[in-house]
Amino acid sequence: MSFQFVKQLPTPDEIKEQIPMSEELKAQKRKRDKEIQDIFTGASDKFLVVVGPCSADREDSVCEYTNRLAKLQEKVSDRLILVPRIYTNKPRTTGEGYKGMLHQPVPEAKPDVLAGILAIRKMHIRALTETGLTSADEMLYPDNWHYLSDLLSYVAIGARSVENQEHRLMVSGLDIPVGMKNPTSGDFSVMLNSVVAAQGGHDFISRGWEVKTEGNPLTHTILRGAVSKHGNTIPNYHYEDLQRLLEMYNERNLANPSVVIDANHSNSGKKYKEQIRIVKEVLHSRLVSKDIQNLVKGVMIESYLVEGCQKIAPDNIYGKSITDPCLGWEDTEKLIFTIAELC
Repeated sequence: MSFQFVKQLPTPDEIKEQIPMSEELKAQKRKRDKEIQDIFTGASDKFLVVVGPCSADREDSVCEYTNRLAKLQEKVSDRLILVPRIYTNKPRTTGEGYKGMLHQPVPEAKPDVLAGILAIRKMHIRALTETGLTSADEMLYPDNWHYLSDLLSYVAIGARSVENQEHRLMVSGLDIPVGMKNPTSGDFSVMLNSVVAAQGGHDFISRGWEVKTEGNPLTHTILRGAVSKHGNTIPNYHYEDLQRLLEMYNERNLANPSVVIDANHSNSGKKYKEQIRIVKEVLHSRLVSKDIQNLVKGVMIESYLVEGCQKIAPDNIYGKSITDPCLGWEDTEKLIFTIAELC
């Protein structure tokens, strides 16, 4: 066998006992969950903005960013719900490169999974304690979800995971909104099949247990653009794409038909400044069609304190992405005010 078993990790319950949530934070989490869930059920007409770094690489700059976001939330609370993007796992197409704080709590250091688990839980709790904002993360590894299951108010399933049966089954047991991204091929049917699977109940094995789920009616779609067989990016945020998705939703018996538009990745071709234009176009599409307005519940934006990106180095610029390029804070603030005006 080629596996080397390094060490037995604590269970999620043991980690939660070691770094617990206070009753006050649990109450704030329930409040935020309800506000976000109401957007997807249609009980609220507020607009969701999931915004933050491509990868949450260090606690201090991530929490500074989240504190700034909290001040913005106060100013736009009548129109928007802001959810900080605190993504602690980073998918790598070739398996090379920085894989996120879960694996490397200090980017330039060697991987240490246990230290990473403790670091990401501590960071999420600090962000919530200081700001009152619960966050979003990507479920890159289904088993890891349990370490943060009491903290997150929104979860995304990535383009490379959306066809995976384990992800679909795990989502069926969650009670928060979960977005299924279209696969890199761009096939809407694959994405919608994942929503169908996750909205249904299942019986399966998880962490050595037989578990049963009742299905997650808050599972929805995320459009993130596609990649052609020649490697070119193909956007799918245009009015025609939204209309096509609406028609495909109408062909299926799904609860709470909804989509969130990812303004970066293959929609922008990773040209991070394009996110500003893309978000404005999406908002315009909502203004000209009531059906699309009801369908499009929010946007995702990659943003950090300093715009652009940099390679990992000991003298890294504080608050600048070490993975994909992001909008800087000034542009982010202006864009959020624009979203509030147009919603």
